[in-house]
Amino acid sequence: MKSFERSFYSKTSMYAFLVTLILFFTMWIGTKQFKHIDMALLGYMISSFIFAIGITVRLCAWLVRPATRQMIARSIQNLKTSDRAGRNFRSIAKTAFDNIILQKFIFKRGIYRGVQHFLIAWGCIGSLAITFGLTFGWMHFDLVDPLTYQIMVMGIPTIKMAANGLFAELVYNGLNITAIMVMIGVIMALVRRIKDQDVKVTQRAEFDLFPLYLLLAVTLTGLVLTVSYKFLDGWMHHYLTLIHQITVIVFLVYFPFGKLFHLPIRPLAAAVPMNYQEVVKVDTRACKKCGTNYSNDDQITDVKEILAAQSFDLKMSDGTSLADYCQPCRRRIRVMKQMNLEAPQGNPYSPIRTMNDIHISGFGKKRADEFYDLPDKKDKKVSGE
Repeated sequence: MKSFERSFYSKTSMYAFLVTLILFFTMWIGTKQFKHIDMALLGYMISSFIFAIGITVRLCAWLVRPATRQMIARSIQNLKTSDRAGRNFRSIAKTAFDNIILQKFIFKRGIYRGVQHFLIAWGCIGSLAITFGLTFGWMHFDLVDPLTYQIMVMGIPTIKMAANGLFAELVYNGLNITAIMVMIGVIMALVRRIKDQDVKVTQRAEFDLFPLYLLLAVTLTGLVLTVSYKFLDGWMHHYLTLIHQITVIVFLVYFPFGKLFHLPIRPLAAAVPMNYQEVVKVDTRACKKCGTNYSNDDQITDVKEILAAQSFDLKMSDGTSLADYCQPCRRRIRVMKQMNLEAPQGNPYSPIRTMNDIHISGFGKKRADEFYDLPDKKDKKVSGE
């Protein structure tokens, strides 16, 4: 394996080559040695390969991050722990069902945002699945007789359906259905970003709005294409096909490098609650200062290792780490540190010099007169003042 790896410029380039090779091989199987390639989909096919290479490059860049590496190492370790096998499976299944299928983590932020995100997410997943299935030849339709089609998956005959039946209509219009879902979700997102003043303050046009415009262009051109051949006798069908193909190509090439990249990596977060016992709600680590259980040993250990890998030194003077304290205690420690109040030197009732050169009085007792640099009261009486 090492000699094979040395044949490439980097591991990332090796993985990109392997992904491309696997796609070609599955395409070769699905199309029966390239016999069922649809040349009308050539543009989509090329952009899909670029999409796959881009996703591979971005995933490799994401996986080398210290936090990601630590999470994967912790996940593998926990999956190998036999006495946690049942809990691990339940945790992954529950997290995947709640956060991926039902999108509950978004619905917690509001019904409107939940519906909008659900429509966009599942509309995109469905559209990409159908697009890649047809583009790479993993799926095509064979005519059994004048009234019956059969769905071929990887060259294997599967479901037969009546050419004019309801199920066939749903299959034929799969992309239209997912496009409508995405279009409704995108319009809801744009309305929210236009009307919500809090969102307008933090959003960026190139990062937050451009993906929405791109999704809207893909869905609208696809739906207009359907309207053209169903209701307008193919009016401008050739030009509309080219316009739609261009929007899809731009979308696929952009996808790995923009905001939409969170879609393929979101399922990998399903292991986080398993690692840190969020499902069973078990806290095993007590705060060093107040003794309150605030987290678990695995999470605190991972935090320390991730910070150390990034050269963040959060050790305290007593040898403990800031991660060994609960959040309220951390806030107190940071405030005291910033104000240089950890161990005031000299008279505790005299002014205390802080890190920001602002002088504040001592605490707890009445200030002494000499604090104000005023003459003593006895001196005042002698001078007759």
